[in-house]
Amino acid sequence: MDGRTPLARYDHDMLTMGSLFDGIGGFPLAAVRNGIVPVWASEIEAFPIRVTQKHFPNMIHVGDITKLDGAKLPPVDIICGGSPCQDLSVASPTRAGLAGARSGLFMEQIRIVKEMRAADVHRGRTARFVRPRFMAWENVPGAFSSGSPKGEDFRIVLEETCKISCDTVYVPGPHPWKWKFAGRILLGDSFSLAWRVLDAQYWGLAQRRARVFLIADFGGLTAPKILFEPESLPGYPAPGP
Repeated sequence: MDGRTPLARYDHDMLTMGSLFDGIGGFPLAAVRNGIVPVWASEIEAFPIRVTQKHFPNMIHVGDITKLDGAKLPPVDIICGGSPCQDLSVASPTRAGLAGARSGLFMEQIRIVKEMRAADVHRGRTARFVRPRFMAWENVPGAFSSGSPKGEDFRIVLEETCKISCDTVYVPGPHPWKWKFAGRILLGDSFSLAWRVLDAQYWGLAQRRARVFLIADFGGLTAPKILFEPESLPGYPAPGP
């Protein structure tokens, strides 16, 4: 990685994105289809890297997430990541959850977001526009019931994400333990978080594939709008003025 790679070559009106746990580039593909520029990606497997090098030749590959310093990465508006799901999945024989070596890598995503934002503040960015302003996290619905007591791991996900904005936040567990399939958290007028389960079968995939999507906006209240307020439904035009 060349940390000096200039972002000036991109249109400043376009949002930029970094992709952690990139795989074959699912988040970058969604980004370019929505006018967002994928700037860099973190992945360690050779074949997925070759796939994304072919389809996103201008995207920088920054390597192993555990060796990255968020302060030294090219700053981006959005950091996305689908951390490994094996320890959270209901199919896991041990269900080690966030304590597991694989699913525990979620905390690396939190670390990198914190480091990048701290570096951007040091560069003089104002609070609402500190990068990354947005974070997206994707995982299996098993995250809702993983941990002890049941659901504790998802509580930790919510709390650690909120702490990026306010390090004194405490997120209580759900009552009863089972998390809803959608929800939101608002902190004043400067932070919002929302989560929702979406199933790929409703987007053209010939199988059921439910996933949790979590969006955090560290500079405003747009997270619920992003997840819950589509501009239009498939097959219908967007509403007129």
